[in-house]
Amino acid sequence: MKAAVWHGARDVRVAETDVPTPGPDEVLVRVAYCGICGSDLHEYANGPHAIPTTTPHPASGVTAPLVLGHEFCGTVAALGSSVADLAVGDPVAIEPNYRCGTCPRCQAGDYHICRHFGFAGLMGHGGLAEYAAVPRYMAHRLPAGVPLEQAALFEPASVALHALRRAEPLHGTLAVVGLGPIGLLAVLLAARRGATRIIAVDVAPARLEIAARLGATDLVDASGGADAVAAVRGLTGGEGVDVAFEAVGSQAALDTCLGATRRGGRVVLVGLAQQVRLDAFALVNNEQSIISTVGYRDTYPELIRLVADEGVDLRPVVTSTVALRDVVDQGFEALLGGSEQIKVLVDPTPGPVATAPTTHRAEATR
Repeated sequence: MKAAVWHGARDVRVAETDVPTPGPDEVLVRVAYCGICGSDLHEYANGPHAIPTTTPHPASGVTAPLVLGHEFCGTVAALGSSVADLAVGDPVAIEPNYRCGTCPRCQAGDYHICRHFGFAGLMGHGGLAEYAAVPRYMAHRLPAGVPLEQAALFEPASVALHALRRAEPLHGTLAVVGLGPIGLLAVLLAARRGATRIIAVDVAPARLEIAARLGATDLVDASGGADAVAAVRGLTGGEGVDVAFEAVGSQAALDTCLGATRRGGRVVLVGLAQQVRLDAFALVNNEQSIISTVGYRDTYPELIRLVADEGVDLRPVVTSTVALRDVVDQGFEALLGGSEQIKVLVDPTPGPVATAPTTHRAEATR
């Protein structure tokens, strides 16, 4: 089969590899779509950041080179010997975070911050491939009515949903600073969760237009050095918002969030920044709270229900779908090249498909 294998920064190779054989507690998934995440982009541009290169990840046992891609879905192609509650052909969405199930955080239900924190596709082999073998617990069977294109978006939507849950209650006014996929999905899901005033902030007019379609009530164009803090405060009568989501991962975005949030308000860090500075004196005197958020837990059932039963459509964030063979030029490089692309989905199998191991029941055609 073909897979996009990370060897180093600016060195992702689409290569022929063996179709993985699922272990006893694993399922083999024939990948339908895999999104390119900002984390993948960081690894491509100047990694490694999370990819293990010297010591194997404790959950996956893998070091680089490894198959990228953690936003994926597909159909079950084969089952491990201990898996009895799925069937070949079942459509599944993959919740890719590893969990040990035994550490204190897992025992408390917070498996997203397991001591073996990590994701298939970053710390183990992932879904930028024709097939992927993953632990059974990662696979969520999809009901009828959930398009696989949407199922590939459950992972970034989960990040947004978990951030919203961390910030609840959401009544009042909120701002989303940064309208990448996570920011846009946060706008959509905040509106679904009852937020009545959502101020979207970005430097790209096209992204602001999408935010308006997804539920933003007010738009702030921060391009050209515009004062976004003044604009947000102007929209809130000078008070500032109750909650601001920093969805960029930059000093400037954090400064905007803190400046645009009211006294006693909350700033949620969603973006990934290495180091930032803040005015602790002002933070204390304004009694603002900073909340961090990582990954997600127990989000897939809600997202499946929203799409299957309530008709939520996550696809407006998708700007292109490319073949696996083009993932470097039309995926990673296109995303690094500017703001026109938002979410790129990769279709690993637009042509003939490699056959799964004959020792397992497997589908042969798409």
